[in-house]
Amino acid sequence: MSERKPPRILAIAGSDSSGGAGIQADIKTIAMLGGYAMTAITAVTAQNTLGVQAIAPMGGGIVAKQIASCIEDIGVDAIKIGMLHDVEIIDAVASELERLEGKVSVVLDPVMIATSGDALIAPDAVSMLRDRLFPLASLITPNLPELEHLAERSLRTNDEMADAALELADAHDCDVLAKGGHTDDARIIDMLVSPGDDRAVSFNHARIDTRHTHGTGCTLSSAIATLLGHGQPMEHAVRLARKFVYHAIEQAPGFGGGNGPLGHQAVRTTAR
Repeated sequence: MSERKPPRILAIAGSDSSGGAGIQADIKTIAMLGGYAMTAITAVTAQNTLGVQAIAPMGGGIVAKQIASCIEDIGVDAIKIGMLHDVEIIDAVASELERLEGKVSVVLDPVMIATSGDALIAPDAVSMLRDRLFPLASLITPNLPELEHLAERSLRTNDEMADAALELADAHDCDVLAKGGHTDDARIIDMLVSPGDDRAVSFNHARIDTRHTHGTGCTLSSAIATLLGHGQPMEHAVRLARKFVYHAIEQAPGFGGGNGPLGHQAVRTTAR
């Protein structure tokens, strides 16, 4: 039996029936990075690489019970939050996390829009997400459309993206990773900012010419959470997590007729 126990990572997110994103991507990522994956499922979706065909949200009570069951028995070292869908679920998740009193890292991916363009969150849930969960997060990971929605303005340059991320960080006292994958630039540039610090740490890599990017945001956020659970500092956790995602995109199996899934199973490094 190994003397070193794996970090306990709780993924709070929706289920993707096609396996490319959501809870399924979280479990694959956490396992490949040497963590122990636990889940609290917030919604069941019927979806594939072509889009989301149906969403059935869980009740807030059962989501809260899933979280409590994991934490009270197994314990938790880091938490990843993805799709929450509605105000009832957001309120339930926030109430459970408030009990932790900031003792574990919380990586919040503010999932609002699927890669296919389908909405994954109720319109009235965005303000509650800001009010209840952003203040509990260690890191928020919006993509460009999500950051524009939160900033309530168009962001056309890297400087504008960094400024909007810093505003979000200062407002909620947490780190923000602004993801630039939705730009038309030849290289993908992500920026990590911290509250009260005008310095933005930039990460960039060449854009891979592929349509198989379903679940990249889910994979990145769960990878960061796992690496934080291993004890990595934030900047290094982000750097290693981005490398994991890059290699998973390179190894995409090419499934489906639309935005296909990543090749999590092919990334054999623990990246710790």
